[in-house]
Amino acid sequence: MIVDLALVIPVYHCAGRLQRTLGELERFLEHSPVPCEVILVDDRGTDPTAGSLLQDFARRPDVRLLCNDRNRGKGYSVRRGMLETTAALRIFTDADLAYPLDEVWRIAAALHRGADVAIATRVHAESRYHLDAGYLTYRYTRYAMSRAFNGMVRLALLPGLTDTQAGLKGYTARAAEDVFSRVGIGGFGFDLECLYLARQLDLRVDQVPVRFQYDDEPSTVRYLRDAVTMAGDLGRIRWRAWTGKYQLSPACHTSGASSSTRTILVSREA
Repeated sequence: MIVDLALVIPVYHCAGRLQRTLGELERFLEHSPVPCEVILVDDRGTDPTAGSLLQDFARRPDVRLLCNDRNRGKGYSVRRGMLETTAALRIFTDADLAYPLDEVWRIAAALHRGADVAIATRVHAESRYHLDAGYLTYRYTRYAMSRAFNGMVRLALLPGLTDTQAGLKGYTARAAEDVFSRVGIGGFGFDLECLYLARQLDLRVDQVPVRFQYDDEPSTVRYLRDAVTMAGDLGRIRWRAWTGKYQLSPACHTSGASSSTRTILVSREA
């Protein structure tokens, strides 16, 4: 099947929300204005019902299910899905659908306007959070920690990018092939590696304001653990670059600050 857009979703722990996610994906596919496919990557979570739900949903002709041989991590799963499709536009998001699926079209619109890579940014003045009152502590604690981590990322690796960890990003086919064929990090730090590679390949990265639905709050311990892991990934990325692991041609070695990055506004009609 020839498709214009592929939506890649890694599936691990959905905490009972998988049925809701699949229902929203079904509506997304049925109302898509262009030929579209959903690629679900089963990363072998512990939910005993997930496998059968995914297999049933994958009976649709516009859905593909890829099953990892074991738990491989989000980065591995996204990479697999992004390289599996032949779609002209390739977008990935998280299985909890924290970004409403109509935000996918904002990312697609940025790619159509000339971006090689388009990433959601939750900190733009035009972005909107939808928070349950029970999660207001996130706004004052996790948010502060997230901004501190992003400040370190901007200083050490990716100047100008305000939200490297947002779980909604899109690539053109060429950018996806160039970037994901070089990615080596299998965990959450893969976002940093992808964006670093995009910079080194002199790809245009647009930052897009979005709506974000926050209905789950990770523990402080888990958040700090993930931040420490990603900080280690920063060092791994620098090391891989210094030792030539990314196999970039000399013409591709541009400085991060000089690469094209834009923050754009997308109308609600986009």
